[in-house]
Amino acid sequence: MLWTAALIASSFVESALAAASQTYTWKNVVTGGGGGFTPGIVFNPSAKGVAYARTDIGGPYRLNSDDTWTPLLDWVNNTNWHDWGIDAIATDPVDTDRVYLAVGMYTIDWDPNDGSILRSTDQGDTWAETKLPFKVGGNMPGRGVGERLAVDPNDNSILYFGARSGHGLWKSTDYGETWSNVTSFTWTGTYVQDASSEYTADPVGIAWVTFDSTSGSSGSATPRIFVGVVDTGESVFVSEDAGETWSWVSGEPQYGFLPHKGVLSPAEKTLYISYSNGAGPYDGTNGTVHKYNISSGVWTDISPTSMASTYYGYGGLAVDLQVPGTVMVAALNCWWPDEIIFRSLDSGATWSPIWAWNGYPSIDYYYTYDISNAPWLQDDTSTDEFPVRVGWMVEALAIDPFDSNHWLYGTGETIYGGHDLLKWDTSHNVTLSSLAVGIEEMAVLGLITPPGGPALLSAVGDDGGFYHSSLDTAPSQAFHTPTDGTTNGIDYAGNQPANIVRSGANDDLPTVALSSSFGQSWYADYAASSSTGTGAVALSANADTILLVNSDGAFRSHSQATFAAVSSLPSGAVIASDKANNTFFYGGSGSAIYVSSDTATTFSKTTTLGSSTTVHAIRAHPSVAGDIWASTDTGLFHSTDFGASFTQIGSGCTEGWSFGFGKASTTGGYPVISGFFTVEGVTALFKTEDEGVNWEMISDAAHGFGAVASNVVNGDLQTYGRVFVGTNGRGIFYGVPSGTPPAATAVASSGSSSSSSTSASASASATTATGSKSTTLVTSTSAKTTATSTSTTSTKASSTTTGAASSATGTSTAYGQCGGGSYSGPTACPSGWTCTYENEFYSQCT
Repeated sequence: MLWTAALIASSFVESALAAASQTYTWKNVVTGGGGGFTPGIVFNPSAKGVAYARTDIGGPYRLNSDDTWTPLLDWVNNTNWHDWGIDAIATDPVDTDRVYLAVGMYTIDWDPNDGSILRSTDQGDTWAETKLPFKVGGNMPGRGVGERLAVDPNDNSILYFGARSGHGLWKSTDYGETWSNVTSFTWTGTYVQDASSEYTADPVGIAWVTFDSTSGSSGSATPRIFVGVVDTGESVFVSEDAGETWSWVSGEPQYGFLPHKGVLSPAEKTLYISYSNGAGPYDGTNGTVHKYNISSGVWTDISPTSMASTYYGYGGLAVDLQVPGTVMVAALNCWWPDEIIFRSLDSGATWSPIWAWNGYPSIDYYYTYDISNAPWLQDDTSTDEFPVRVGWMVEALAIDPFDSNHWLYGTGETIYGGHDLLKWDTSHNVTLSSLAVGIEEMAVLGLITPPGGPALLSAVGDDGGFYHSSLDTAPSQAFHTPTDGTTNGIDYAGNQPANIVRSGANDDLPTVALSSSFGQSWYADYAASSSTGTGAVALSANADTILLVNSDGAFRSHSQATFAAVSSLPSGAVIASDKANNTFFYGGSGSAIYVSSDTATTFSKTTTLGSSTTVHAIRAHPSVAGDIWASTDTGLFHSTDFGASFTQIGSGCTEGWSFGFGKASTTGGYPVISGFFTVEGVTALFKTEDEGVNWEMISDAAHGFGAVASNVVNGDLQTYGRVFVGTNGRGIFYGVPSGTPPAATAVASSGSSSSSSTSASASASATTATGSKSTTLVTSTSAKTTATSTSTTSTKASSTTTGAASSATGTSTAYGQCGGGSYSGPTACPSGWTCTYENEFYSQCT
């Protein structure tokens, strides 16, 4: 997945908590199918049932006994968002509770952070971190090779990690706490996928590290270690003296292919290697499978398909540790008619496929297909001659070392596998099931809750989007007619909320679609074409006008007329439609607000928002015309005059990103505003029920939601308190209040406050220098356990007693208090500011 490049250019350091907090219970909105790329699946060879999966942008998961998965890094927040990129994972074969991760999102400037090794002694419930002096690329080309990280099976204090970008091979001798470069290993990997692009021009580096467990004895460093390097020439190397010296493995075939996997079959003393002519995960048009007999030094080509006949390389590779000679390998990539997986019972001498041609166009399928966990994985409206079911991008393939019937493999969309693998060898008909329950990996681009409609409508990358009739049951289908790979924008008509518009990429049909049934069914909007650029959309209150903004500019369609350019609104502007007045639309670009009163025909710049330089989001009150809010890099702003003027919300709010409206707590009350804001120096998910006077933090130590600038937030207009958070890689969360709201504790707008300081999270940190390295202890609780936290609270000067308004003289400050309850301070406001009544206890200069 590539959804974070332009969205997360900076990170923020959080200070002690300064606003009140309310306890929320958080769960994933269930899609059941994962929805993204799973590059690695690793079983522990010594402990039954211990297995992990890694994703490219959504963190790691641990396998549960019921085939579901538990996420392990949900505590990742805006300060360490890059930790959701997992470039390698290793499970300890000796101390089977130990697990290690190589984390970091990009090796280029999309991610300014160096990578880390995370280590756990309790199967991922808590973690310690060692910062590396270089970047790690969990979402870079070649992320499916591996594993780059490995634990010595004879001395588990020793680990090796193969880096990217020319940084070579690294070693730890203290359970991953400190690391040093293996200077005797001089092959760093020079292959680049495509030198013409920054993203593809970085060297992929070292692919995998494999210990030969048969060469050593318990308690001593394993002498024989194999390392695969992403190079087209000599690419497999070995050490016979526990890493002191290294040499090329003589006789390795030289076809210009890259070694993706290197898997040991200990009983055979054989190393199996899959090769492809591309780094993956999308490319690969040729390749081989070879085995290397460690005792004899003989290489043998065991490819299921000859190089002359193949049009794919090879990726995922597995052996059955209980049945020596049983090998499986996956094509990379067989894009048509479907992915192929091969199985051999005789060490690769012969192979049987999961499907085979029986005279074109007839195919014999040697599996039954079970996607009851995620029915949407198949398009019910598709007329494709050959539906893709086995998958694509298969780099992760594993057989349970304790159960020869149990296998798993990762695709670009889900995890498949089953529990009857041995039937492949008898009836040759296995059950192919989607087994990704608990893995929610989608990149979310839009969330709406139209009044009177379903619980939620979502717009997501790669998988289109969903009508969620239930939050705890997988949708039956993604959006169809048209079917878009990615939905970039979605909106509803305020006065006629059953009318929905969405914008998404489509090769054949228009890129804009409409619904008059709350998104249950759709039809193409031929005001657009298949070449119309996709982007954010806003639908007028009466559903007759669509505003579309993308990198090419702003475009308008009225009464389904062809989209026409709107030159008066800058390209890339954030947009919103008034939800009550059909003629008004709003835009934000730079520091400026743009308003249209003629159904988006023309826009005029009305005002600038203080010292802001970026408008992050604009939202219109769900039922009051002209009531508009905008979040910027300097805070939150409010307009009640159709965007002609805005007032900045005080209360210590200094930056805001995505936010949305939820149902008010009382009939006729103001909607709850929830979103990502910085309040009194803390960047987190907050809500306010009184238009920004008081704030409550509703994220917690166990739920950080990753990068705030990548997230999408909306409230539920039908259920009080419910909030939706769409993340970049961990799918959609929904939260509901599980604790009593705190007493009103508005934050002093002047910046002064009194606070009681207590621990703000269930984590502790301590840093020690180790040469040029730094080790930071992180003991955050994963989703497996329940984290509790006590938050520091900052209290705004207010009174809980009623009384006459103050009669004091003098002038208050901008955003300062000017009245309320028994307040005794100045009641006059500076020139240009008005003393605005907020509640009986508080009035403010605004």
